Amino acid sequence: MSIPNLLAVIRLLLTPVAMVLIFESPDNRSYAYAGAIVFAVAALTDFADGYLARRWRITTTLGAFLDTVADKVLITGALIALVQIGTTSMWVAFIIIGREITIMGLRSVAALDHSTVPPSIWGKWKATVQFVAILFAIALFDITIGPLRLDEWLMWFAVVVTLLSAGDYFSKFRGVLSRRDRT
Repeated sequence: MSIPNLLAVIRLLLTPVAMVLIFESPDNRSYAYAGAIVFAVAALTDFADGYLARRWRITTTLGAFLDTVADKVLITGALIALVQIGTTSMWVAFIIIGREITIMGLRSVAALDHSTVPPSIWGKWKATVQFVAILFAIALFDITIGPLRLDEWLMWFAVVVTLLSAGDYFSKFRGVLSRRDRT
């Protein structure tokens, strides 16, 4: 197994660890910080595996699959845990997770059409903003700006970037969805 693929597997394995720490964090601040550290390490593996795979020119179908699945599992697991402890709105989680499922569907349809949906700059920004917002929500920093905590503002910013990213993908690849069968 290549190092980039191993990093994606590590991200998958760190997700339930981060979730357990998040579940325990309201009762113990140490768990919040430990959960934030575990999540940050997992998020950093996302950047490292893609960078190394491109740099070493060892991109594979398995690697693309592992990377995509590991990202979705990490984000979804963290959001579910944050909703469970009441730190994050279920609507934020619904929008972010819904976007991930929708874009995976778009990629599946594109694959049926023998097309690909490569990552866009909006997709990269989306991942970064989501990771930062979730990290702040896990750490439970008590910073309030107006009516919301800083992590809540960051989550809503993540929703905006997430929706912009989805719009970008659909505007670029709407032709894949409108093609008729040629039978």
